Amino acid sequence: MVDFAGWEMPVDYGAVVAEHLAVRTAAGLFDVSHMGELLFEGAGSLSLLQRLTPNDVSRLAVGQAQYSAFTTPRGCFVDDLILYRLGDSSYLAIVNAANVEKDLDWVESHRRGEGEVNDVSDDYALIALQGPRAQEILGSLTPVSLAGLKYYSFVTGDVAGQEATICRTGYTGEDGFELLIPSEGAEKIWRRVLEEGGPLGLRPAGLGARDTLRLEAKMALYGNDIDEQHTALEADLAWMVKLDKGDFIGRNALARQAEEGVSRKLVGFEMVDRGIARNGHPVLLGGQTVGPVTSGSFAPYLKKSIGLSYLPPSAWSPGSEIEVDIRGRRAKARVVPTPFYKRNKVLSGAGSSTTIH
Repeated sequence: MVDFAGWEMPVDYGAVVAEHLAVRTAAGLFDVSHMGELLFEGAGSLSLLQRLTPNDVSRLAVGQAQYSAFTTPRGCFVDDLILYRLGDSSYLAIVNAANVEKDLDWVESHRRGEGEVNDVSDDYALIALQGPRAQEILGSLTPVSLAGLKYYSFVTGDVAGQEATICRTGYTGEDGFELLIPSEGAEKIWRRVLEEGGPLGLRPAGLGARDTLRLEAKMALYGNDIDEQHTALEADLAWMVKLDKGDFIGRNALARQAEEGVSRKLVGFEMVDRGIARNGHPVLLGGQTVGPVTSGSFAPYLKKSIGLSYLPPSAWSPGSEIEVDIRGRRAKARVVPTPFYKRNKVLSGAGSSTTIH
């Protein structure tokens, strides 16, 4: 157990690698109740969120979600988030635990009287069920039809006798669900999911497996891969920047960068020489340091050492050679396509098969 943004969190339940592999081959259960929730309600909520985020909130129907961010005037990250449209003028933003207070202050400092914004983090628990058998396990606990629930969509229904919002989202690269439930119901649902899933290979999973899984899927981590020093375009997240939607904080900087091109981009690599690239290890190109490893680990499913770093255009092509300084030893690495791991979607996201890139 470790302190994580003021929460006592499990690094693992006994074996990080076993938990990682369970998610890839069967299912894993994560307690992610540390995540923050900001509720936007009332007239003007849409216009406020359109101004705060680079993605196009107007495209969301009730029951849909989108990945987005709060951006600075430079187009960098205050935080990344998932935004859910709950009703006509009601939205819920899931934000990082360490940033709740900062995010709320940022929103309030840019609110022009539109709607109301409240921190409702203490009202909710969040449990993530991830893996190819996630639908089978959750389906035994709810009458909700999960097969038709598309990726980044959600529905409210009964789970193990309690009301829950069932979201087809996650942070592992696998199919799965995140259950947003009243805090008092968390323990019961956690135990029921474990009971149903245990015979199918489900394991509880901690922060260690969460980190290696998201890295294999090249899902960015705030504070490592994205921060207030790197723009959304540099972070290789151009797909969530909708420059044609109208004005938003950071639009001018991002539009200029889109026109001129970025001088660095978050790129994936794998080690050629022995060694594991870790966060902060220097990355060298042509013998010159170009920046640090932002995330790096041995990837349990892929059985290789992988990492992410911001590299200049000359090193973006797969096969480009770089070096990582691992405690004073220069180890060779090569740039590879990302995500490192990608599953094939089946039936609008219901179920999965595996493809390794």
